[in-house]
This record gives sequence, C-alpha cells and structure tokens, in this order.
Amino acid sequence: MRNTLVRLVALTLLCAPFAAAQTADDTKLRQVIIFGRHSVRAPVAPNSTLDTFAARPFPVSSVGPGILTANGAKLESLLGAYYRLWLTKEGLLTGNDEADAAFTYFRANTLERTRVTAQSFAIGLLPAAAVTVNTYPDSQSDPIFDPIGAGVARLDQKKAVQAVKGRLGGDGQLVTSAYAPELALARSVLLGYPTSQTPPPAAPKGVIDVTALPIEITAGAPVNIGGLSLISAAVDPFIMQYADGLPLSDVAWGQLTVDGIGQATRLSTLALDLSFRTPYLAGVQSSNLASHVVRSLLQAATGTPTTGALGDPSTKVVMLVASDVNITALAGLLNLDWILPTHQADFCPPGGALVFQLRQSQSSGEYFVRATYIAQTLDQLRNRTPLSLTTPPGIAPIFIPGCSTRNATNDCALADFVSVANQAIVPHFADRVN
Repeated sequence: MRNTLVRLVALTLLCAPFAAAQTADDTKLRQVIIFGRHSVRAPVAPNSTLDTFAARPFPVSSVGPGILTANGAKLESLLGAYYRLWLTKEGLLTGNDEADAAFTYFRANTLERTRVTAQSFAIGLLPAAAVTVNTYPDSQSDPIFDPIGAGVARLDQKKAVQAVKGRLGGDGQLVTSAYAPELALARSVLLGYPTSQTPPPAAPKGVIDVTALPIEITAGAPVNIGGLSLISAAVDPFIMQYADGLPLSDVAWGQLTVDGIGQATRLSTLALDLSFRTPYLAGVQSSNLASHVVRSLLQAATGTPTTGALGDPSTKVVMLVASDVNITALAGLLNLDWILPTHQADFCPPGGALVFQLRQSQSSGEYFVRATYIAQTLDQLRNRTPLSLTTPPGIAPIFIPGCSTRNATNDCALADFVSVANQAIVPHFADRVN
C-alpha cells in the first residue's frame, strides 16, 4: 500500500509541470475571422404559405418575409459590443474606433438581412467609426457565399442526390422513424392538439399536414429533400418568434417550452445537415470559402499580400455574414461540431458565428488556430440581454479533427490547419481571386 502511495505521489509530481504547461496560454491574438449568421428575421415563407400548414394563422410579422427585425438589429449590436470588449481585452482593438476601423474587413452576402446584420454588428463593435460593408450587387452571386451561382463551382446533381441518399440508406422515408418524436411534436403544434392525444386527429380540411409529405431526394438546389424542406419552413418561425420577443402566446401558439423549441429545431438542422453537411455538397459549396479563410490566415501570419485573401496583411478583424446554410457547409467541410446552452447540437442560432482565431506563441513565435462557436442563448436573445466579459454569450471550444492538440482550447498549429483544410478543399471548386 505504501509503495502504491509513493508511486502516486511521484506520478503527481512528475505530471504537475506538464499540467501547468497544458493550462498556460502564452499566445497573443493576431487576427480573428468571424463567420456569422444573420440575426433574428421574419419567416422566409410568407404567411399565405405558412397558414396552409397550420390549423391557426401564424402571427403576422412587423416586417416582410426574410427581413431582419428591429430587435434582430439590436441583438446584433449587443453581440458586436461584446466582441468589442473581448477584442480590446485581447489587445486586437485599441478602443480608438476610427483607428481600429482601418484594420477591419466586413463582407456580407447580398440578402438584406445579412447586410443589415453586418452593419448592426459594426455599430456595436466600433460605434464611433464608419465601417464599409463589402457586398456584391443584388443581381450577382458572391463567389464565397454562392460559388455555384457565381460559376466558381459546378454541381453534379446526380452525384448530389446519391450522396444524400447514401446517408439515408437509400430511402428518405427512414427519417420519419428516426425523427418520430420531433415530427409528432411539430404536428401537434401545427395542427393544434396536445401530444398526448391518442389517436392524433386528422388534419383540418384545407390544411396541409407537412409531416405526412413524402421525403424523397431529387435533383434541386443543391438537392430537393421533399417534405422535409416544408417541415423545416413550418417550424423555422418558432425560434424566431421566441428570439424576437413575441408574447409567449404567439410563440408556436403557446404550445412550446424553450426545450420544445429546441427539439423542433432538430428538424431544420437535419434539413441543413443533409443539404449542406453531406461531404460532396460541403466540398462543392464551401471549398472556395475555406480557401479564402486559409489564405487570410496565412497572409496575416506572414505579412505578405496574398491573392484572394480577405483584407490585407494588416487586417485584424474579418467579419463575414451569411446564412446558416453557409456555416453548416463550412463546418461539414472541416468536420466541426459544437453545442451551446439552450441550443441543439450543430445548430446555428441567429447572430451566432463560427470564429477562427489566429494566435501567436510569445515564447516560440509559432502560430496557432483556435476555433470557437459564439452565440447568444435563447433567453439572451429574447430578453435582449446586454453582454459583457462577465455575462458573455454562449461560447463553445471546437476541436478541429486532424490538427487540434489536447489542450483545453483545442489549439491547432497553423501549418497543420492549412494542411487539414487543403486536404478537404476541392481545388477546382476554389477561385484563387474572388
């Protein structure tokens, strides 16, 4: 027994320096790339469509379909203010907004909700500065957000269909059994009856029971997932209603708790997963974006102007704003996963972002990439909670397969990150300029 205790004490003493080395962080933040989803918006589908899916009319939004709400803009500014505090603490920002603005690069997809989200984030991040948000004209596709529309990537629709079918055992209808609890919950909310009611009632006359529509995988943009796309459209409003601060009686007609809202989002997350995380589709839709991220990190680390990088060698903050489809696809390409308080696994909450930090060791000079997912909790969204370093949004460290080390922040040597990313990127889907 005594020998065992001696060995344990000796082992503890030997491991103590290693444990200390593991927890010590001597890195300094050199650049941050924030790839965010737009904030809270109205449902994308118009009420004339949504109302055909439910026994009761959907609440009428204060803005048109897909438009960012006033609360959505406020929420994004609150998030920008948090980043201001964090990045100032890290030494990346100085607090002199006009000076700091010269070292930022903002780019948003062409949708109104992404542009306004970027502008609202800038108001919180640099309130005393005028920030330019780079964006393509409405009539054009941005190559990093829509590489297929821009002609940078070409989709083989037959291969896309088979790639998705291959994840579903060749039969999309298998989803109905795998997600039976979520479908039952969605049906009860849409058709207005308690989940405990047995047998469940038939859909009222004139109402489309979206949960009963066949889930067939056919050619589309990028694929057509049949009834699952309509199910996703029908449940999507619930989380936006809660986050936008609607009366609880107007959030899924008062039938869902916060946990129930989260469970319902599993259906929309599944739709995104199949359409954008499927490896072939992720390669087509995110190789160009990933190549820009890699080139931007290398440009910042080397100080050498790099064709196709975002910003210039002095750029410290890169802010990209698009949609959950874009974030899901990039996460699929790099095999990134996360889970945040009040949200389901791999869900992209309104305003949330996949964040890549370029950090440099002060002792060795080596560069590292640290990935996190940052997003407000559902209640922070609903209550428009001011954020601070002591009351932060949800933050999830992300392990980068193939290169993250075993420290708590999952740091990845820049050279290893570049190697892993380049293995995932499909070269002929990546534009060296745009």
